Amino acid sequence: MERRLAAIMVADIVGYSSLMEEAEEQTADLVAGCQKLIRETVVSLGGRVFNTAGDACLAEFSSPINALRCAAEIRNTLAGGSEDDPLRLRFGLHLADVVVRGDDLVGDGVNVATRIQQEAEPDSICISGVFFDNIRRNSPFAFDNLGERLFKNLSGPVRVYRFREEIARHRLQSAPTRTKAAVEKRSSSIAVLPLRVMGGDEDQRFLAEGLTDELIVELARFRRLFVSSRSASFAIADTNPDPVKVGNILGVRYVLEGQVRKIGDHVRIGLTLTETDGGSVVWSDKIGRPFAEILDLLDTTAAKIAATVFGRMEDAGMITARRKQPENMSAFECLLRGIDHHRLGGVLEEHSREAVNWFTRAIELDPNYAAAYAWRVCAASDLPEFSFPEGELDIRRALELDPCDAEANRIASFFELLKNDFDQAATLMRRAMELNPSDAYIKARCAAVSTFMGDGETSLRLVEEAEALDPLLPVWCIEERGIAYYALGRYGEALEALGKLVFQTFRSRLYRAAALIALSRPEDAGKLVKEAMASKPNFTVSRFLFQERYRDPLLRQQLRRRLEDAGLPP
Repeated sequence: MERRLAAIMVADIVGYSSLMEEAEEQTADLVAGCQKLIRETVVSLGGRVFNTAGDACLAEFSSPINALRCAAEIRNTLAGGSEDDPLRLRFGLHLADVVVRGDDLVGDGVNVATRIQQEAEPDSICISGVFFDNIRRNSPFAFDNLGERLFKNLSGPVRVYRFREEIARHRLQSAPTRTKAAVEKRSSSIAVLPLRVMGGDEDQRFLAEGLTDELIVELARFRRLFVSSRSASFAIADTNPDPVKVGNILGVRYVLEGQVRKIGDHVRIGLTLTETDGGSVVWSDKIGRPFAEILDLLDTTAAKIAATVFGRMEDAGMITARRKQPENMSAFECLLRGIDHHRLGGVLEEHSREAVNWFTRAIELDPNYAAAYAWRVCAASDLPEFSFPEGELDIRRALELDPCDAEANRIASFFELLKNDFDQAATLMRRAMELNPSDAYIKARCAAVSTFMGDGETSLRLVEEAEALDPLLPVWCIEERGIAYYALGRYGEALEALGKLVFQTFRSRLYRAAALIALSRPEDAGKLVKEAMASKPNFTVSRFLFQERYRDPLLRQQLRRRLEDAGLPP
């Protein structure tokens, strides 16, 4: 008997029988159109409809993320349809090992997805805990935890999560826009894959990922060394590629990979540097040190790796922007745990709260730990009760303690934008980029600030540079290209650039709508606004303009008018 692991999506029309009773022919036509939309969307995201039962469609995907995107896209597209269209869907998604019977799939996994769908509210997308655990580290969407539910004919409870909305820009989450290979490999270039945990102890994942980040930042201080962005390294690591494939995809000549394990106060790290043309190992090392010495050791190790890659070390004067390290290594461990929770903070609110707690503990252990103050602001900003005055105090403290911390400069730039101090915002963001030149996210944020400042051409250049660092650039970074085109008044190019995104964000839909109004296409613009508001029904133009901080008041007024004309409430 053939079996396979599959992500199952079940979509069902709410109130189908009542609709057929009220208007049989009209409902039949609407259902046919809806099923056509479902099939086309499923196929476009690499899935397959394997069964239909009346008004329900059952589809399978090899990728849970694509299954989730499919449900979101179908829901948004239906929301953008005619107001006379009464069809409302609900979705259930589950990941399971299923039985293959011809073209059909059967088994407990299909039943679980169906039961979750049947209990979902109209217009909602609900997923199982198993499904959530598989996608949470790379999810472009946020969820509410509904807890454990008991379903008919299922022996045990199933934890259920409800789709809330797409994640806005997030510092540590990756949602790649494409997977094509780089054209050519750069000289003196390297990618650092996330360190693996020895012995399979997942409780130490936070340590492995935190030390990976430290290595990337240390290597980035060598200006002649091209270091692939952390977002690219973490995104590609999920596919478990070999170094040669990594080199081809990211356009790098060397790949650094390794393992880490912490036993008591002792840390062991094994590192291997591989050239990506033939896959031969050119350098390896095993490190065992007390935890308190690890950061200084990573500094020395990064220098050795850089020397191997381009033949000699940079002059010491080329690496003057050293971040200050915490005085207490227990504080460092708290910081790493906080960052681990912050990676998931956009997906579940409880992770943001845990992240803030860990960063606070790090500060309590080391009141002079600049990075902890900066990361606490970043994590707290995801919470509904976030206080801007308190956040500004934290970020000012971080800069006072360490003006060379790239994250502190990046976050401080955001606060200056909120106060409309555009020159200082631009200065701080440029400094963040100079302090961490290999970080594609920071470069993309610098592009956004350039657009707000009225320098769209610089923004376009910075997006190109960010893509060079990370050919798997997250969608909320690459959308800056289309927004720069919009700000420059190049509306056709804006529509083309934003339309090429693998999935449409809330922001990209609204900018496309504004561009369509500028091109005298109000019906198409109105449809996009309806699609955008499917996940944020109470959103307004004023809330949108709060985050779009254009220096030119005429551009802000123009954007407001166009979005209102497209149907977004003022």
